[in-house]
Amino acid sequence: MSKPLIDSKTAREHFDAWLQAELQVSQGQSYTIGSRTLTRVHISEIRKMLDYWRNKVQEAEMIESGRNVSRVRRFIPRDL
Repeated sequence: MSKPLIDSKTAREHFDAWLQAELQVSQGQSYTIGSRTLTRVHISEIRKMLDYWRNKVQEAEMIESGRNVSRVRRFIPRDL
């Protein structure tokens, strides 16, 4: 059984961080302190990363539990 490149704990931490980023962006895209302005990442980029890390969490959990990550099925078309 192959060990995942990223374990489920690490993947979950990244996923949770991106969830937190989404929450922060929902409260304001940018803010200014004095003469400095901070603009956060666009929500579309955050959602892409959420999808990426959600898949990594699922993949790592499946490998750690011993289930196959993907299944390949073969079939032979026949003309009956």
